[in-house]
Amino acid sequence: MKLCSVLLDGRAAFGALVDNGFVDLSTPLAGRCDDLRDLFAKGLLEEARALVRQGPQHSLERIRFQRPITNLDARMFGLGWSYKDHQIETGKEAPEHPFMFNKLPQSMVGHEEPMYRPWSSERYDFEGEIVVVIGKPGRHITPQQAAAHIAGYSIMMDGSLRDWQQHSVTAGKNFDSASAYGPCIVTPDELGAPSNMQLTTRLNGNTVQHTAFELMAWKIEDLVAYISTFTRLEAGDSISTGTPGGVGHKRNPQLFMRAGDVLEIEVSGIGTLRNRIVDEPAS
Repeated sequence: MKLCSVLLDGRAAFGALVDNGFVDLSTPLAGRCDDLRDLFAKGLLEEARALVRQGPQHSLERIRFQRPITNLDARMFGLGWSYKDHQIETGKEAPEHPFMFNKLPQSMVGHEEPMYRPWSSERYDFEGEIVVVIGKPGRHITPQQAAAHIAGYSIMMDGSLRDWQQHSVTAGKNFDSASAYGPCIVTPDELGAPSNMQLTTRLNGNTVQHTAFELMAWKIEDLVAYISTFTRLEAGDSISTGTPGGVGHKRNPQLFMRAGDVLEIEVSGIGTLRNRIVDEPAS
């Protein structure tokens, strides 16, 4: 399934994308399930599949995408320097352990929503990434158990303000509405082998990043195990698995995003996350 959170004719809803439209799961599951995080936590995926098989009730024109996981208390764990080519371009040695940071939910918008170029920086950079979404909670998960805890996979644009990032990773990675997450969460049964995924980032139609997911330095199972060692992973938590080489601040000349730019991150088996850049509105 391709699960997503949307505004359906202006009301918050969740459901699944199919070839001909959108299947609303929030109405038939009302009173039992509030959102996708709740769907995972309550183990309702099989019931959702049965509803999806009945076919779409709504055209895609009626929906507006939100972040797939809308809860403000759901966590996003970011991973740094996870591809060899990005390690090389940034001059970093291969880390002995995963380098983790947090993405705040307020920093991320949904598919086709505008991303804000902050007025406080001219160094707004792109990072296309693949996201692992947790479906089953757990602590001290072993690598062998990890697959049972994964609900699916999605896409993130890790908007990075490079000047701010130099003095604070937390600040540089968390400007409001400067990143994007979506459009959907693809369940493992539909995706197939994650190692087959290909990630391509395009800025204004020009390819700026491309990688095979199998080139990521860390195994997904090891990342789930590592994070669950220091914190209990909950349904709806996500792990963004880092970006490949090609980022703007390591190019010559450097390439940063401006208002009017369109950024697309395409991942085979998932789809395309697309957002237009606008200047941050006055407060």
